[in-house]
Amino acid sequence: MADHDRPHVLMMSEITVDGKLTLRRGASSKILMKYMAPETEILLHRTRAECDAIMVGANTIRIDNSFLTVRLVEGKSPLRVIPSNRGDIPPDANILGPDARTVIAVSGAAPAEKVARLRESGVDVVVAGEDQVDLPELMRILKADYNVSRMMIEGGPTLNWSMLNHRLVDEIRLIHLPFIVGGADTPSLVGGMHIETENDMIRLSLKRHYMCGSNLVTEWDVLYDGRLRG
Repeated sequence: MADHDRPHVLMMSEITVDGKLTLRRGASSKILMKYMAPETEILLHRTRAECDAIMVGANTIRIDNSFLTVRLVEGKSPLRVIPSNRGDIPPDANILGPDARTVIAVSGAAPAEKVARLRESGVDVVVAGEDQVDLPELMRILKADYNVSRMMIEGGPTLNWSMLNHRLVDEIRLIHLPFIVGGADTPSLVGGMHIETENDMIRLSLKRHYMCGSNLVTEWDVLYDGRLRG
């Protein structure tokens, strides 16, 4: 897929000094997010308002039950995009509410009754992929059918890895929290398969760093084959 056929993608996340997203496996990231400085919370919502869409994984929705809306600044809430291979979205999920438009991306293997229930809740359901959601195809659909030019992801480690592995992330913005959590199985920024050699590392270029309230924020370009997108 050509780069111009997909949105520009920013990955944004809060992480501890040791790169963790939560206190432990299965814990909500909201526990750590409450330690962000007020200025950094505003930065997060301002970034949402600057994007056409925001994407998180279905597991993040099950654990955090996020709204994914703009609340602390003026601006329109972005299109909410949730990839879910089988359409396993809890019926009481906040992203099924009317406060912003939502797209649930499912695979062709999603049970018809789950797809029907989601559509009855008022969200859009798009099929991308056969057995699991085809993220490059989903990106093409978002650009072509929903006019999404700029998207942010606030994903967990699985979605973050999948997007990076498909070379679909252009920038990363990290909010650094001054804590160490530890834990061998505590979710970190990126999960996925173990790499074989240093040649498989995804390379970044630091373009900016600054203090936002009491939090350090770093901004990175993602380099694929040593080059920026485009």
